[in-house]
Amino acid sequence: MASAKIKKGDTVVVLSGKDKGLTGTVSKVMPKDGKIVVEGVNIAARHRKPSQTNPQGGIDRFEAPMHLCKVALADPKDGKPTRVRFEDKDGKKVRVAVKSGETIDG
Repeated sequence: MASAKIKKGDTVVVLSGKDKGLTGTVSKVMPKDGKIVVEGVNIAARHRKPSQTNPQGGIDRFEAPMHLCKVALADPKDGKPTRVRFEDKDGKKVRVAVKSGETIDG
């Protein structure tokens, strides 16, 4: 499996859409769909009718998946969006922020 540029637990910045500029932590990555779920970003609301499992009904709010191209990794130095490059350090493949040259993991 190829290394992913964005992984669970990373801090990302939203580049476009209604939540543009917001920062959040990645809670789920779906590589097959090319989607990502970010905590506190892209909140969707579902109006639920009362049922036996949920007799009250009401509005369910949850984080909806968004496309990977709408987010960029936050630079470890200044928190601004940056692209990711892979480099070999001590025989290990590590992620490096293009903007600052800072190592992201390892």
